[in-house]
Amino acid sequence: MAPLVLLSLILQVACGVHVVRTGRPLYWLFILLLFSYIAVLIYFIAEILPELRNNPAARRAARRARAHVDPGRERRQGERRLGLADTVENRRHLAEQCLLEGDYARAEELLSASLKGLYRTDPTLMLGLARAQHGLGRPQQTRDTLEALIAANPDFRSSDGHLLYARAVEALGDTSAALHEYEAVVQGHPGEEARARHGLLLRRSGDADGARRVFQTIIDRSDLQPDYYRRAQKEWIALARSELASLPRD
Repeated sequence: MAPLVLLSLILQVACGVHVVRTGRPLYWLFILLLFSYIAVLIYFIAEILPELRNNPAARRAARRARAHVDPGRERRQGERRLGLADTVENRRHLAEQCLLEGDYARAEELLSASLKGLYRTDPTLMLGLARAQHGLGRPQQTRDTLEALIAANPDFRSSDGHLLYARAVEALGDTSAALHEYEAVVQGHPGEEARARHGLLLRRSGDADGARRVFQTIIDRSDLQPDYYRRAQKEWIALARSELASLPRD
């Protein structure tokens, strides 16, 4: 079979499966069977492309692909937008990119400049600033910023912010308070990072039994989750397995 014919059949079958699985009108099957490459192209443009544009996972995948091909693209675009219009929104977007890249000093500069006037207590900006301060190794400033955030925005909720607060308290050496914060944050934090960090602190504080229970909970929870969850949390699951293996047996 000629390669072009084989490729056409593969694409037609793939699109046909997509039609059936997503409940598209069945007339697409006849179009795909009759018109080969042209039909596949039309189907992709009419049905699949809009779906990809509106799918958060697809957008994230596209961003990762662009970042792999051109790592500095998002940063350059952010700097360019800020140069054209020095707005709070443009600063926030660029600061977020800086945080992702680990440029905490630039992120702190951008966010500090934005926390003025109407935006003086904006919770998203304050949380970003706390992330930058944490990245710069300033746990006291991180804690102060997060406490100011909650004082100014008592109804604001962020599991990531709560975890960051627990980490700042731990970095300041207040083990008792940090354990209390970790116990609270694991109740609502998605994933296993908060639970893993709680287990690590329990072990460092001498509570081997408590640490063992936490790490075993991570393993038990992950065993009940789908594959995509285990892939996303593999760092923390691997840590839990390693810590369990190294803890002394009763």
